[in-house]
Amino acid sequence: MQLQQRKAEIDTIELQIVVVTFEIPRRVKAYMAETGFPWSFLIDASRSLYDVYGMNRGSFQAIWGPHNWGEYFRLMVRGRMPRLPHDDVYQLGGDVLIDLGGTVRLHHVSRGPADRPSIDSLLSAVKAETDST
Repeated sequence: MQLQQRKAEIDTIELQIVVVTFEIPRRVKAYMAETGFPWSFLIDASRSLYDVYGMNRGSFQAIWGPHNWGEYFRLMVRGRMPRLPHDDVYQLGGDVLIDLGGTVRLHHVSRGPADRPSIDSLLSAVKAETDST
């Protein structure tokens, strides 16, 4: 399930989503217009945040290996076509949850494009933090 499909649930908890990308502003704006993505983007052209959080470049196997093709196939079966890349396909991403005090509560560095925590696990981590405060 996509993050956007959980927007109503996300709106009920203390959560601010910011997507960090190294894409150029024109592509970010086009993506937001095309998808209706409701959250903010931060453009990190120098990739300094990627470096700080250990999100480096992936190997050929990590990017083009069979596990990723399986994920792309599952997306296509659900009617979601992968997009052609515009920039550095080897740059790995991840997910970082930071609480209001600046403490990192979850830090996941992807091993490949298809390696992401589920939306359920991310929201559970946020809710656990909210419940403990």
